[in-house]
Amino acid sequence: MTGSGLCPVLVVGAGPVGLAAALALRARELPVTVLEADPEDRVRPGSRALFVHRESLAALERMSPGLGTGIARYGVVWRTRRTFHRGREVFAQTFGPGRPGRLPPFASLRQVDTERFLMDACAEAGVTFHWGARVSEVTAGGDAVTVTAADGRAWPARYVIAADGARSAVRAAAGIELHGDRSEGHHVVVDVAGRADDEMPVERVFHYEHPAMDGRTVLRVPFAGGFQIDLQCRDDDPADAYGTEEAVRRWLPEVVGPGRTDVLWVSTYRFLQVVADAFRDSSGRVLLAGEAAHLFPPFGARGLNSGIADAESAAAAVATALAEPERAAGAVDAFADRRRAAALFNSRAAGTALAHLRPGRLMRARQHAAAALAPLVPRCGSWLEHAPYGPRHGSPAEATRRY
Repeated sequence: MTGSGLCPVLVVGAGPVGLAAALALRARELPVTVLEADPEDRVRPGSRALFVHRESLAALERMSPGLGTGIARYGVVWRTRRTFHRGREVFAQTFGPGRPGRLPPFASLRQVDTERFLMDACAEAGVTFHWGARVSEVTAGGDAVTVTAADGRAWPARYVIAADGARSAVRAAAGIELHGDRSEGHHVVVDVAGRADDEMPVERVFHYEHPAMDGRTVLRVPFAGGFQIDLQCRDDDPADAYGTEEAVRRWLPEVVGPGRTDVLWVSTYRFLQVVADAFRDSSGRVLLAGEAAHLFPPFGARGLNSGIADAESAAAAVATALAEPERAAGAVDAFADRRRAAALFNSRAAGTALAHLRPGRLMRARQHAAAALAPLVPRCGSWLEHAPYGPRHGSPAEATRRY
């Protein structure tokens, strides 16, 4: 079975980045078809990417008026953040409610909820979906590119935006590789359900060397409907010592108090800092976005937010290429150069964060000194607060937006 006619644009992947790319294309009045390997009734567990930053909310609002505002209203916006070192508070800050009518600095919600908002917006915008379309081949030539699924269905298109994730079949078919670093240690992520009578404050709390966890780092982040715990394991910790549901039920009360065993999801991850060698294929008709193009650690919330910026930029490049064929190569090249520069900045920033999260002897000594001085020198406490997330602003190489 073959898709009928030549599509102007195909988007591969119905995760948040692919859905954002589809909406950005529809905002430019372009017909768009989305191919997704999973079935329509797929279940995607866990909070995954929690934070949608203001820049991303604003981008989603441009793509679909009311979308960014709706996500912001649904998500949690915590106003207090605290940092502890060995059980002693070294930093605390509480923000005001913000200006009426302005998007908040972020919204914290599960990725499945973000995707629900995006899917509803895509349905309203008239995006076409093909489910169970697992890509097996991508052939570019002349003025078109054809995407073929494992079941034989094929879709010819002028351009393809690949947002099919870390194991991107489109990236592999294009012969583009990811390069970068991978840390040895792993982290455990746990989603815990909220309660109607919950007395736990809605705050983001970071612990250096948590005393109840034998000096391991712990982060607690609220989201709509519960909160997430991130536990940093040591390089020699067995994977099942902390990362199974049984293990989590054993250590979780030490972190959040007795009786909290209402676990929704448990996962483990390693820090990856990898970026694609190119953000477009050799034909200039396949553009990479999101985790098809880069993988970052979750600290700093760079993955989803940079992916949304990729999606908007890719859609703009494709729209220019379709409307002005004489500018097509320049528009695609500019997208690829700009977004790869942003990805490299984010990769370096993630490396800076990793140096604080998995410190060597010298960095640990600096952290201890800063914690000791924090009551007298507030700047030391501020450094301990911000360091685990890496720099948020950079040089022009960071491209047009923060992420």
